[in-house]
Amino acid sequence: MWLTGFDVPELDTIYIDKPIQQHTLIQTISRVNRVCEGKDKGLIVDYIGIKKNMNTALKKYTNFESEEFEGVEQSITIVKDQLEVLGQMFHNFNSSDFFNGSPTEQLACLNRAVEYVQLSEELERRFMAAVKRMKQAFNLCSSSEKFSDEDKDYIHFYCAVRSILFKLTKGDAPDIEQMNARVRKMLEGAIQSDGIEELFETGKHISVDIFSDEYMDKINAIQLPNTKIKILQRLLSQAIDEFKKVNKIMGVEFADRLKKVVDEYNNRRRDEAYANEVLDDVAEQLAQLLSELKTEKNSFKNMGIDYEEKAFYDILKAVSKKFEFEYPDDKMIELSKRIKLIVDDKSRYTDWSARDDIKANLQVDLILLLDEFGYPPVTIDDVYKEVLEQAENFKKYAQ
Repeated sequence: MWLTGFDVPELDTIYIDKPIQQHTLIQTISRVNRVCEGKDKGLIVDYIGIKKNMNTALKKYTNFESEEFEGVEQSITIVKDQLEVLGQMFHNFNSSDFFNGSPTEQLACLNRAVEYVQLSEELERRFMAAVKRMKQAFNLCSSSEKFSDEDKDYIHFYCAVRSILFKLTKGDAPDIEQMNARVRKMLEGAIQSDGIEELFETGKHISVDIFSDEYMDKINAIQLPNTKIKILQRLLSQAIDEFKKVNKIMGVEFADRLKKVVDEYNNRRRDEAYANEVLDDVAEQLAQLLSELKTEKNSFKNMGIDYEEKAFYDILKAVSKKFEFEYPDDKMIELSKRIKLIVDDKSRYTDWSARDDIKANLQVDLILLLDEFGYPPVTIDDVYKEVLEQAENFKKYAQ
């Protein structure tokens, strides 16, 4: 039988009639899991009993999290159990618009459901885990006649809600390719309906100006507070990570401030009246933090230095504050420019991180420069260490 290099996406059934194990087994069953238009599942017909070998191979070569690979009947039971658990979670939520409403009402219902499961961190965590467990089991028994149309509708509903929430917090929605066409279309609409599609299209890399007034207007127009908070949190995390590559000291400061606000959000009570008050405050704090980050990124313009030189100015300023010594601001600005020149000179070597001689030379040059400028005015070994860390951090991402 062809295994290595054999790839026919249209193949939907495979018959196993001889013992196979380990990576060969994974490779074999993977022949029928290729995505193909008009194909919604793959069928493995087992003539000899491969369950034990399957469990071993899945644990070794995949991220399969269950204790063992379930059979169809066990999978049906799991799906039914998780549907009951999810039904209890949504006991106070009216989902009728999703099943009976107009397309606009269906979209609104999906977004309200996403907001609902974010009422508390515990509810969100339980919901995400339950849907994931249900979906894993449903993949093994989706063709079973033991599921009513209503069961399948609710399965797609919960998966759609999870996918939107997953995309808000993690990235690409994991279930979107496996949903039926109607739910997939609604899900895509729900993700874009708040005017924030750029965030999802760009993934982890921000290619739009999230600091623009136009973009902030889109965020401020979002009426669902938990959704707005998750978007602001993700935007800030990405923006701070980018900022930290140039300006480590200020990036860390903004990251700490973001963590403090997020912790406040995660520790909120589920009580709705109190929660709304907290949510409004958290959203305002995050929006303010984003605004302050924008101001900080542009603060170099009035100082006669560039963006990268400002990063060295900030570390010099922070070190003088930490070790409680005075240093003239004009000399600090000039010193920042000179540090940048030294770092730029070493940046000519693309393999600097693998060459100890270049890093040692960078350290010597910086120590001599600091001494030339009388910084710090008294000998403090840790000062050199922190300035060198910022220099190497900048040089690392300047390649």
